[in-house]
Amino acid sequence: MTCLHNRHISPVVLAGLDGSNWRLRDYVARGGYEAMKRILSEKISPDRVIDEVRISGLRGRGGAGFPTGLKWSFMPRRHAGKKYLICNSDEGEPGTFKDRDILRYNPHAVIEGMIIAAYAMGVTIGYNYIHGEIWAEYERFEEAIEEARAAGFLGQRILGSEFSFQLHAFHGYGAYICGEETALIESIEGKKGQPRHKPPFPASVGLYGRPTTINNTETFASVPFVMSMGGAKYAALGKPNNGGSKIFSISGDVELPGNYEVPVGTPFATLLALAGGVRNGKKLKAVIPGGSSSPVVHGDVMMQTDMDYDAIAKAGSMLGSGAVIVLDETRCMVKSLLRLAYFYYEESCGQCTPCREGTGWMYRVIKRIENGEGKSEDLDLLLSIADNIQGRTICAFGDAAAMPVRSFVQNFRSEFEHHIKHGKCMVSPYV
Repeated sequence: MTCLHNRHISPVVLAGLDGSNWRLRDYVARGGYEAMKRILSEKISPDRVIDEVRISGLRGRGGAGFPTGLKWSFMPRRHAGKKYLICNSDEGEPGTFKDRDILRYNPHAVIEGMIIAAYAMGVTIGYNYIHGEIWAEYERFEEAIEEARAAGFLGQRILGSEFSFQLHAFHGYGAYICGEETALIESIEGKKGQPRHKPPFPASVGLYGRPTTINNTETFASVPFVMSMGGAKYAALGKPNNGGSKIFSISGDVELPGNYEVPVGTPFATLLALAGGVRNGKKLKAVIPGGSSSPVVHGDVMMQTDMDYDAIAKAGSMLGSGAVIVLDETRCMVKSLLRLAYFYYEESCGQCTPCREGTGWMYRVIKRIENGEGKSEDLDLLLSIADNIQGRTICAFGDAAAMPVRSFVQNFRSEFEHHIKHGKCMVSPYV
């Protein structure tokens, strides 16, 4: 069963894909590797490539939304010795499933994007760290690498140029924490996947102690299209400060869950309509717009909001990875939060005391509220625990665990109070 839908608006990364045309010959027929060939044959300067990416307004598609061109400029140009490039395909956040489809349907776009990025930053070795629970996609990416290598697009002196680049796939272990860039680096090095203290940042001290740049799968897959279209034209697909197209993974209570690629800044109402609207004609209650770690937003607020970084922030949440979880009027917000809290409790690496102890504490409090054993002081207790986790851990995992709890309690407090007072949910499953 595929998650890919063809009802896209201005598709770029997913354009013309049907599940059977992922091989090198198909990608080349769509104009693939032409951007890379032009850069190498015309000896376009690395600075010019980075400038084009800057102009495009491409921001990191993994969640942070950091400007890609600016990130590339941090890589030290005159460093003596190896430098590394890593694609973060460790997609493990609930509701997020776009990167696995990119690897499945358009792996060569990721490869070409990494080659261009490596050229721009003077990198000779790259890795794609692929989530441990998606084996078929890992195998497909390995096949695509071999096709690219056989065609002379990877290896020594690519296409007769002075540029050399080797790329390897690395299969992870299924730990959500390895989506954090320094935990990912630790994992590649063969160590336990736990985040490092920063600074130093990976651009200075990354993989094997060398300068390293890490970008998301969708970010790299977008790069060939940026270079082919030109930065200004790509930027014009979206909005100012929110350039290009974005893949949104829509799940939950919609008629057609799946991946939809639309210009950044598309109204949420349009995106919801592409997904067939709320399932079974129910009313929209709430939306988690950027993956399970992003704060939940009331449905009526989302219907007035555009899907871009700035608009979602104004609505009180984050665009994040673009995983849109839709909740209809029958959903109990206490039970929904319980599921999320359990995930973060189970996935905490345990390195930081606030996260290690706090995630389990929040889960247990929410569980007793759901089971009809809640106390009147539990809601303020939950907010207090969340406050003492957020901003107090080595990595952003603590924030990811705390933000859903805070937003669910604050935005839907009456449901939690009803659970505590009456020992049951105020929402009827038969609405």
